[in-house]
Amino acid sequence: MTLQQLSTLLCSVFFLTILGSCGKKNKSAHIEQNNTPSNIQYAKGFTVQKNKDFTVIEVHSAWPGAEVSFKYALVPKEKLAFISLPSDAYTAIVATPVERLAVTSTTHIPSLEALGELEAIVGFPGTDHISSTNARALVDNGSIVELGSNENINTEIILELKPEMVMGFGINDTNKAYKTVEQSGIPVIYNGDWVEQTPLGKAEWIKFFAPFFQKEAKADSIFSQIEKSYNEAKSLAKKAKQKPTVLTGGLYKDVWYITGGKSWMAQFLKDANADYIWSHTDENGSIGMSLESVLEKAQNADIWLNPSMHTSYAELKNANAHHEQFKAFREKKIYSNAIKKGATGGLIFYELASQRPDLVLKDIISILHPTLVPDYEPHFFMPLQ
Repeated sequence: MTLQQLSTLLCSVFFLTILGSCGKKNKSAHIEQNNTPSNIQYAKGFTVQKNKDFTVIEVHSAWPGAEVSFKYALVPKEKLAFISLPSDAYTAIVATPVERLAVTSTTHIPSLEALGELEAIVGFPGTDHISSTNARALVDNGSIVELGSNENINTEIILELKPEMVMGFGINDTNKAYKTVEQSGIPVIYNGDWVEQTPLGKAEWIKFFAPFFQKEAKADSIFSQIEKSYNEAKSLAKKAKQKPTVLTGGLYKDVWYITGGKSWMAQFLKDANADYIWSHTDENGSIGMSLESVLEKAQNADIWLNPSMHTSYAELKNANAHHEQFKAFREKKIYSNAIKKGATGGLIFYELASQRPDLVLKDIISILHPTLVPDYEPHFFMPLQ
């Protein structure tokens, strides 16, 4: 055997040895788990388990009454080739940090903006609903592409955009478009921030977004500031000497929908030191009532919040003359979160409120107890025109 032949043989053996060892490492790499317990304090819909090599996010409540949970493994891109995870153990495996994603709810926008990841968004269904000034600039320059509607997302456009994941929003698991996206190899990650029933619980979903971008520390810091601001406002409200009575909601097709006593809005009213007339009810959503029932119980309420989508007293009177019978109407004490809108008509409250409950609480305190926050400029709730 010549020296050249020997050299060639040794190189071949070396290559095969390395290739074999890589294959074995990929299949049997030691995976350390359960290193860091989840630091979720208020949110009930998800948990985050950070392990040595990867992170596991589990979503328990993707929609109301969900009987299935979703488990996602987030693996750093530099470790992806060396870690083998059982695909049947996870709903999806996502390489991080994510650089391109599509989102499907305006509530996803504020968390991504706070984390400095707006530019990672490549698509959104119903871009006119986006109110954030920075996000709108990305829509206007074509960086965020229109995807149609959430229930009928244009899957062809999504495939062309090649996002690394789609942040999904759904009322159930029957979205056919999502299934098509998943079949193409793009993970759909369900986000249930809207299902949370407490103000700080909703805000804590920023910790759900953070691991996809390896920005957990930043999310913790942001949430801590929001939590501190909220609790300070709550403490301030306790100094009020009176608790104004509050009526919520309005008529829609002859049914008056009020806020249930266990809903997140009812929690705001409690923390703002209000006497909410239906605080004793157990519903965590809306309660349908007749106009007569509401008049009987709340005709003399001091404050009226969110009279359906009406934004002026004239509009409210034209919708139903009985509205004039309410004390809050006569004394011009009606406020709505449907007045302040983005450049293309999106409601700012529905986009930002869940991520900034401290601002919502301060708004309500300024309405109920104006002397506690003099010269306050509201962010969401505006007086009817």
